[in-house]
Amino acid sequence: MATRIGKTLIFDTCPHIRQNAAIVGKKEGEGPLGNEFDEVYADATLGEDSWEKAESTLLKKTVEKVIEKSDIEKKDIDCIFAGDLLNQCTGSAFALTDLLIPFCGLYGACSTMALSLVMGSLLLESGGAQNCICATGSHFCSSEKQFRFPLEYGGQRTPTAQWTVTGSGAVILSAGADDTAPYIEKAHIGTIQDFGITDAANMGAAMAPVSVILTP
Repeated sequence: MATRIGKTLIFDTCPHIRQNAAIVGKKEGEGPLGNEFDEVYADATLGEDSWEKAESTLLKKTVEKVIEKSDIEKKDIDCIFAGDLLNQCTGSAFALTDLLIPFCGLYGACSTMALSLVMGSLLLESGGAQNCICATGSHFCSSEKQFRFPLEYGGQRTPTAQWTVTGSGAVILSAGADDTAPYIEKAHIGTIQDFGITDAANMGAAMAPVSVILTP
């Protein structure tokens, strides 16, 4: 079982990342990490008739890809921890319906991937599972529609506006340490901090402060 030092969780068995996958859109593929992604889609709709469906398809394809790349089968996955930016995690729910794998929906916005890794590690550490998938995804166009203005509206973006990634990432997290793979040794769940940011478009200022409050 995990032990605690202050607010930090220490994992005794150190769950490891068995496999990973990432699929992104055209803009992300053109960036400095372009060659690191498994697939890059030039068509932002991914063949769907709405941005929301495209976001769901993106996550589905990424989860299927990480299973395909791994040395285990779908039946060996005990649980999926995943989330997205759509209402009530609808993107993840519809993406993973056909897999018939137990699903825990998470919403942590930009922290969802880290949150899924913490939750997955706790389940593995407890002995409640041997393998789980931790995943998240987002789509620029569906995020604009939900949090700001639909692209069809034609509104001008503010100078501080951020770009939500069109992409999805997933890993298979397995119980026990593996010296040949990345593993999770500790986790620290932070507290809510209000930095007084009032510009709703400036997500960067709210999510990437330089200073961090630490307790010795």
